[in-house]
Amino acid sequence: MENARELDQEACYRAVLTRDARFDGRFFGCVKTTGIYCRPVCPARTPKRENMVFVVSAAAAEEAGFRACLRCRPETAPDMGAWRGTSNTVSRALALIEAGALDEGDVDALAGRLGVGERHLRRLFRQHLGAAPVSVAQTRRVLLAKALIHQTDLSMAQVALASGFGSVRRFNETFQALYERPPSALRRRGEKVHEGGVRLSLPYRPPYDWDAMFAALAVRGDAVDGRKWARLLTRPRDGAEGSVTVEPAEAGRVAVCVEIDDLKALPGVLARVRRVFDLSADPEAIGRDLAADPALKRLVAGRPGLRLPGAWVDEGAGPANDRLDDETLAARAESWRPWRAYGALHLAMAGVTAADLMETTDAKHAA
Repeated sequence: MENARELDQEACYRAVLTRDARFDGRFFGCVKTTGIYCRPVCPARTPKRENMVFVVSAAAAEEAGFRACLRCRPETAPDMGAWRGTSNTVSRALALIEAGALDEGDVDALAGRLGVGERHLRRLFRQHLGAAPVSVAQTRRVLLAKALIHQTDLSMAQVALASGFGSVRRFNETFQALYERPPSALRRRGEKVHEGGVRLSLPYRPPYDWDAMFAALAVRGDAVDGRKWARLLTRPRDGAEGSVTVEPAEAGRVAVCVEIDDLKALPGVLARVRRVFDLSADPEAIGRDLAADPALKRLVAGRPGLRLPGAWVDEGAGPANDRLDDETLAARAESWRPWRAYGALHLAMAGVTAADLMETTDAKHAA
């Protein structure tokens, strides 16, 4: 399901019939009779097969004229990590879009930052996500706004600002067009009201090795208190003054509290939180690919929730999951692509060195 054009429609429908949580976020089902798109785990009655078409991203669904289901709430689905590594350009582009690259700039400028042509970038997005870059950016704004409407007590004007819309008018027009109702009508009066910053829960794919993550963050000097991580925000670096804290919530969710003096900076802060805690990782895909190497099979099975601690400000040109600091592993690690960094992390956590791997390989050859 890494390529929008290769999505197996029948396999998707079987996953919907069983509400298979493994596919949550990997694709969305569009119901032609209602004009709504849903997650595979939607609790609503499953439509007939002939009334459904499946797309690889929420942006593709919205670009095709479907609106998000208010019951299963696609904005709460985990990010699709399976495509990561299939296109480094798409990976980098999505990171920039999530940080707000298209809130004020255009696709041509985005392509320039990536060192590719605009037409090529559009073609890659169609291939991997089934939608144009501007549609992806628009869908991210809408889904973040929906999360803020449901999970916070921010005013609609504040939600518009915090989710990247240029104006309240544009925010209202977008929601009216998508949902045929104003955004305020989506707020459920029974939902929790929070005080003291913007509090959101972000999704990820279980399992997650939280002990290893917090230990790694503490070693590198981050502020970690038990199972709570904190960071001060500065205007030159983050676009606002304030702070952010992160701690585990229920399975598949992480609790984030952001206190900032300028809500326009919120999308960028959330994008960096996702990167630091590797929330887009796909443990199933990583484990499947790395387990093909006999040296990693047992290690991956023993720690399936191991994640890569990311940098708060990532200046790297390539995706973090494929970076390799230990060049002595380079030859062996070629078969681990696009998850070379995860393979190296598993070895480091187990205390296995490149020399150990070479000795094991030599012994097998000698035998």
